[in-house]
Amino acid sequence: MWKIAVGFAVFAALAIYVLSKGGDIDMSGEKHGGDATHTEAPALTAPATSEAK
Repeated sequence: MWKIAVGFAVFAALAIYVLSKGGDIDMSGEKHGGDATHTEAPALTAPATSEAK
């Protein structure tokens, strides 16, 4: 049982180290509104077909 606890502690320390070396990582959750980097994909429209009779 103690091996599981030690393994978890080592894994958690490694994860924190990797995240701290990763640069600009935001762990605060979802953001709603005010995010200028997110843009909606342009809507695709069907090409207009003109049928001359």
